[in-house]
Amino acid sequence: MSKGMNAEGKEAVALKCGVETDEVDREAADVAVQGAEGSDAEVLGFSALTFRRRLGAWYRENARALPWREVGDPYATWLSEIMLQQTRVATVIDRYKEFLLRFPTIHDLAVAEEEDVLALWSGLGYYRRARMLHRGAQFVDREFGGKLPRSAVKLRTLPGVGEYTAAAIASIAFGESVAVLDGNVERVLLRVLGQAEQKGSRARARLADAAQRLMPAASRRSSGENAPGDHNQAMMELGATICLPRTPLCLQCPVLELCRTRGEHVTGARAKMQSRTVAHLLALRKRGIVTEVLLERRAADASLMAGMLELPGLPVGITQGREPVLRLRHAITNTNYYVQVFSEGIVPKEAMDETDVGGLLMENILATKGDLRWVTTTKLSQQPLTGLARKTLQRLNLMALPQVTIRL
Repeated sequence: MSKGMNAEGKEAVALKCGVETDEVDREAADVAVQGAEGSDAEVLGFSALTFRRRLGAWYRENARALPWREVGDPYATWLSEIMLQQTRVATVIDRYKEFLLRFPTIHDLAVAEEEDVLALWSGLGYYRRARMLHRGAQFVDREFGGKLPRSAVKLRTLPGVGEYTAAAIASIAFGESVAVLDGNVERVLLRVLGQAEQKGSRARARLADAAQRLMPAASRRSSGENAPGDHNQAMMELGATICLPRTPLCLQCPVLELCRTRGEHVTGARAKMQSRTVAHLLALRKRGIVTEVLLERRAADASLMAGMLELPGLPVGITQGREPVLRLRHAITNTNYYVQVFSEGIVPKEAMDETDVGGLLMENILATKGDLRWVTTTKLSQQPLTGLARKTLQRLNLMALPQVTIRL
């Protein structure tokens, strides 16, 4: 049997051996598949069936209760996978709930304004993801009648959906037997297989082959089970909670006895974070009982956070001798920003024109007047703010993160 057998091939083998793939007969089906794929143990160094059993039992007992699990909505799975890319789970949870409340269907997202989408994405970072998700929703709404394709191959046609995301959606939402290969899964496989961490397409292809060999066959729809989706989530959960990058919790690992390294695997050194000191201006003005804050729109062609709103930047040199109203650290990709926020105080009543910002610090704002706008503080949560701007305004008690409670 050829290596890396897909779901259809596994099911055909199981049926040929007179075995059904429902939950009642899944163990027998796995045994039949293992017999047909005798080379798996030679490649992996252990039984794929044993690995799946131990991992699955651990996952059923220890899986975190996350709002995007067991939802039965492919769109929600897609949204969660995009949000979780390079973003902490704790950060994603509230934004995910809020996003679904505002855009409960693919069609709702497709017809939304991009600025509204970016506003709800504020704080998650990597804003290109939000733009591509929006375009993807428009594509699905136009080309597929608002329903996501069911296979990983067809999902790859969506804007912003790569190999990993397509496999995650196809397996979790539709039960396709296709393995995911993200950073967590790669780390688990490298340690279990005892392979050195290497870059390049050949090394990745070897891991992809190993991941696929570990995959269970697709469950029959009538069974109500989703073995491929559960397995992929279990692999990612293992990497996220047990097989940690620096201090793996090996004694709690369900596949410890199958692992060749058992915590001794050498991982590559992290890229050194750069440091940069920046200054921003907090300018407020009153319109009757309404308070407004001055914001700057980033350039549409900026490499990061294009078109997003932030507090106006200041040259660090002109702030000498002034005491900031807030200091904070904010990380973006590989840079730690040490941020100082300086206040000009309440702008005089005469400075009511949109472009008349007045004031000593305001005269040194780096942005052009055309990129500046006054925004009512009560409407800040509706604006496409950068993560730093949102964090700063919340720390200064000028805006609050909406508390959203929905049942999924």
